[in-house]
Amino acid sequence: MEVVAAIAAWAISATCRNIPANSLFAGLCNRGIDVEELAGRLSPGAKVYKPGTDAFAQATTRWSTLDAPGVDVVVVPSVESDVAETVKYGNERNIPYLPVNGGHGAIITVGKMRGGIEIWMNDLNAVEIAGDGKTAKIGGGTLSKTVTDTLWAAGKQTSTGACECTSILGPGLGGGHGFHQGRYGLVADQFLSMNIVLADGSLRTIDETSDLWWAMKGAGHNFGIVTSVTSKIYDVESPNWAYVVFTFTGDKIEELYETTKNHLLKNGTQPKEVINYSYYINLPDVDPDNTVVLFYILQGGVQVVDSDLTNPFVELGPVATTSSAGTYLDLAAWTGNGNADPPCQKVGLVNTRFPIDVETYDIQAQRQVYDLFSSATHETPALNGSLFLFEGYSLQAVKAVPQESTAVSYRGDNLLFAPLIIYPPEGEELKKKAAKLGEDLRQILHKATGRKEMHTYVNYAFGTETKEQMYGHEEWRQKKLLDLKNKYDPDRKFSFYAPIA
Repeated sequence: MEVVAAIAAWAISATCRNIPANSLFAGLCNRGIDVEELAGRLSPGAKVYKPGTDAFAQATTRWSTLDAPGVDVVVVPSVESDVAETVKYGNERNIPYLPVNGGHGAIITVGKMRGGIEIWMNDLNAVEIAGDGKTAKIGGGTLSKTVTDTLWAAGKQTSTGACECTSILGPGLGGGHGFHQGRYGLVADQFLSMNIVLADGSLRTIDETSDLWWAMKGAGHNFGIVTSVTSKIYDVESPNWAYVVFTFTGDKIEELYETTKNHLLKNGTQPKEVINYSYYINLPDVDPDNTVVLFYILQGGVQVVDSDLTNPFVELGPVATTSSAGTYLDLAAWTGNGNADPPCQKVGLVNTRFPIDVETYDIQAQRQVYDLFSSATHETPALNGSLFLFEGYSLQAVKAVPQESTAVSYRGDNLLFAPLIIYPPEGEELKKKAAKLGEDLRQILHKATGRKEMHTYVNYAFGTETKEQMYGHEEWRQKKLLDLKNKYDPDRKFSFYAPIA
C-alpha cells in the first residue's frame, strides 16, 4: 500500500506541474501556502501578510471593488530577488500570483485569480538618478508622485501618468499617457532597460536587444513582473505651468467641442505645451438637474494661459472661470488627480471605465453621450458620482515613435475618452445597469468614428474588450504577441491583467 500511495502521489504531483495556474482544475492541485516556508525563502527585509491583519487589508484594498482578485497571502518584496523567489514558490505549488503597484488596475479580469499570492511591490520604490543626469533607475513599485518629486528636486523630469497615486510601471507597461507626452512621448517610450521576473522565476535584465522588449512597451503585463526600470530623464527647462478651467452648462456642448476641435486640437496639431482636458460631472450646486462640463486648458512654460487660447471659450459664456499659475507639480491637483482627490481614495466603491481612442471630437456624439450620461446618472442616484473624462494630450513625441516599433497600438489617435461609472456595490441589478451605461456611451462614440474596429486604451479597460481592441487589429501584431507569449509564458502564468491569450 505504501508503494501504491507513493506512486499515486508522484502521479498527482507530475500532473499538477502541467496544469496552468489559471486552469479550472488548478484548485485541485493547490497544496496550500506555507507562510513560514515562503517567508524563509525571502530576504530578511521582506514581509508576508496573512488575512485578518491590518497590513493585509491595506495591501489588498483596491480602488475598485468589482471582481477583485482572491488573495490568500501578501508578499512585500524588499529586494528584487524576493519577487523571483515568490514566483518560483508559486510555480512549485501551482499557486497563482499577481503583482500589485498602486491598486488601481480596475479591469475585471484580475478577478479570475483565486486563492493566490499578491506580490505587493510597495517597498520597491527607490528612484536613483545616474551620475550623468540622463537616466534614473526606478523601482517596480514606485508611484508617480514619488518619481516626479524626486526628479524635480534634482532639476529633472520625465513622462509619468497624470494621477499621483498610480505607479509608473502600471501605466507604463500599457503605454502610459501623461502631461509630458507631447514633449517626451509615452511613459513606455522612456524605458531603456528593465529587470524582469519571467514566468519560470528567473530574474533577467532586458533592453532593446531582446525580442521581448517590443512587447513590454504596450503589453508588458502579459510577460512578467518588472522589478525595476531604467528610464530617460530630462532637465526641467521651464518649471512654470498655468491653467484655466471653465464651467459650462449642458446647453453649450456643441459650441464648446466645436471650438475645441477647431481652435485647440486642429487635426491633431495641438501645441506640445498645451493640453485640453474635460469632464462631464454632476455638480448640484451649479445645476441640480443636469450634468455640467469642466473644461481645462493647461499650458506649460507660462504663468498665465495665453489669451488667444482662452478668449474663444470666454466668448461662449461659461458660468464660472478659475485660473492659477504654478509648476508641473501642481497639475495633478489642478485636474483632480492628486493624492488628496477622489480618484486616489479607496473607499469601497466600484470604479469602472469604458475607454475609446478617437481621432477627433464628433460634435453630435458629444451631445448624445452628454444627454445619456446626464439622464442616466440623475435617474439612478447611485450612479450620480460618475464622470466622463475627455483627455486631449499633445502628441508630437508620441507620433514620432514608429507605430510598428512597440506593442502600443493607438499612437495615431488624438484623443482618449472614458466614461468612469462609479457606484456602491449594491447588488447585481445596479452592476448590470452601470455596465450597460458605460458600454452604451462607448458605442455611441465608436459609431461616430465610422470605424469598423474599436480602439481602446488597455490601462483603462473594463475587461470585456477583445485583445484586438486593446492591442491592435493588425494580424501581424496579434501573431507577434502570441508567439512571444508562447515563448516566454507558455503556461499562462501572467494572464490575469488584460490577457492576450
